[in-house]
Amino acid sequence: MFKAVQRELSWGRFIKVVIAHPLRNNVNSVTAVTSLNATSSLIHKFSTHSRTMKAKKFVVVNHFVNEAKPTDLKLVEEELPPLKNGEYLVEAEYLSVDPYMRPYLQRFPVGITMIGSQVAKIIESKNPNFPVGKRIVGNLGWRTHTIINPSTNQDDVLQQQPYVLPDIGDLPSSLGLGVLGMPGNTAYFGLLEICKPKPGETIVISGAAGAVGSHVGQIAKNLGLIVIGICGSDEKCKWLTEELGFDSAINYKTASIASSLRKAAPQGVDCYFDNVGGDISSVVMYQMRPFGRVSVCGSISSYNTDASSLPKSTILQPVIVFNQLKIEGFIVTRWADRWNEGIIQNLRWIREGKLRYRETVTKGFENMFDAFIGMMRGENVGKAIIQA
Repeated sequence: MFKAVQRELSWGRFIKVVIAHPLRNNVNSVTAVTSLNATSSLIHKFSTHSRTMKAKKFVVVNHFVNEAKPTDLKLVEEELPPLKNGEYLVEAEYLSVDPYMRPYLQRFPVGITMIGSQVAKIIESKNPNFPVGKRIVGNLGWRTHTIINPSTNQDDVLQQQPYVLPDIGDLPSSLGLGVLGMPGNTAYFGLLEICKPKPGETIVISGAAGAVGSHVGQIAKNLGLIVIGICGSDEKCKWLTEELGFDSAINYKTASIASSLRKAAPQGVDCYFDNVGGDISSVVMYQMRPFGRVSVCGSISSYNTDASSLPKSTILQPVIVFNQLKIEGFIVTRWADRWNEGIIQNLRWIREGKLRYRETVTKGFENMFDAFIGMMRGENVGKAIIQA
């Protein structure tokens, strides 16, 4: 049994919260990890094409019902074949857990590798465009090692090919899963293209202390907006206002959102970036100004709830009609042809000191499920990451 520990590491403006969860299995699990790491080390030292590589992966045994259970996934090993021409082999360094995984998984049959993205290092290659040592970002699922063929490896979730992580200098490569990856682009395009914010306007962000919400708020501040965040703890509220520059933050677990919003935005709300759905979103929309814009990114409040038992929805049509609101949902891959634009702009804001970020990092591939459940419960601050 291992005691859970937490520590903070900082690199300039980067704060990484590392959580080592206790492993679910016995000491043999630790032996297995050590053996795998030793094998990986040998691959780094010796380039060979006649190797035997075993990958670990989480396979979906059952579709999630309500909150996911450990028995819904199974950790297995598979032996990987030798590389063919045009292929390359990667080893996961950082893996991501994100809210979208919960509803998206229902679209796929049991037996698949659990979905998700990762930053991985190329450790063997028969493709000159993907040389050994480079890092890629790909939706490869919850697995430690993967053989990729660029001509056939477009994923079934986000319909994206794995791509080489752009040069980000001395910044940690894990940011390719956060502010310099899908969540960063979700914030960038979802705010600018749908809300079309104007200086002096007021924006409300739900799920404001998560990977996307915390990013949206900072972009909005850079553009001259009044920014109000909604999150689930006083600690998160303090982080949003004292470190990220939000004008105010509301703890929905302890305060009335309606009355708090009337105080923070007495003239009403112009833009709403919705990450959670549910009653929170209904309250916010009833305090929006004429011609307000709503960017619907997610509905995490309902992801763990059986659709048949969801409460009846608040009637929103009156406020939508009389205030002539624009409400639009989106999936970030809509802007796949502009993907690098978002990464480059977010990197520029980081370099200029206009964008701060935090990662909650769980160590150990075996602890993927714990990290996923923690993220779904809102235990993370900023981006939830697993260090393989």
